[in-house]
Amino acid sequence: RLGLERADTAEKALTVIVDLLEKYGQGGNCMESHMTFTYHNSFLIADRKEAWVLETSGKYWAAEKVEGGVRNISNQLSITTKIDREHPKLKEYAKTNGWWDGEKEFDFAATYSYVNTARMTTTRGRYCEGYKLLNKHKGSITSEIMMEILRDKESGINMEGGFMTTGSMVSVLPQQPNMPCIHYFTGTPDPAR
Repeated sequence: RLGLERADTAEKALTVIVDLLEKYGQGGNCMESHMTFTYHNSFLIADRKEAWVLETSGKYWAAEKVEGGVRNISNQLSITTKIDREHPKLKEYAKTNGWWDGEKEFDFAATYSYVNTARMTTTRGRYCEGYKLLNKHKGSITSEIMMEILRDKESGINMEGGFMTTGSMVSVLPQQPNMPCIHYFTGTPDPAR
């Protein structure tokens, strides 16, 4: 929200977020119950001309400029070797902790989350299922198709149970500056409604 308030481009919003992250860190409980559950955040940041994926691990972060196609995020790190901006000590911190040897190609998701990045798009899970749904419609995605994807319960995109999806947003950002941007938000906690 502060990125939206303080920046007029996607890249400037990215800078706002990482500056705040480096200054204040992140934290706080992700649940309203007494059980402590925290995780690191990921962001899709877009304007009319460009889009970025920003993923965090503590105060460390990596950002990937989206060059085309489709891109999604979902409860795991997904930026691998294509890193366009990064925390200035991202690799040094990984090397110091013995997570990366400094020799092989640096893979943010594999290094900071121990995820087998080769299996991310093939193992059933929210990230993989979202990737499949987006690719199924690649080249013909409309706001209605995005709403359909965000309502999908079978894939786990629209979660129910112990953890529930509490809202969704679909934005239409025409590249022509004279056309208005349109933003759709769910009015209830369950996007299926």
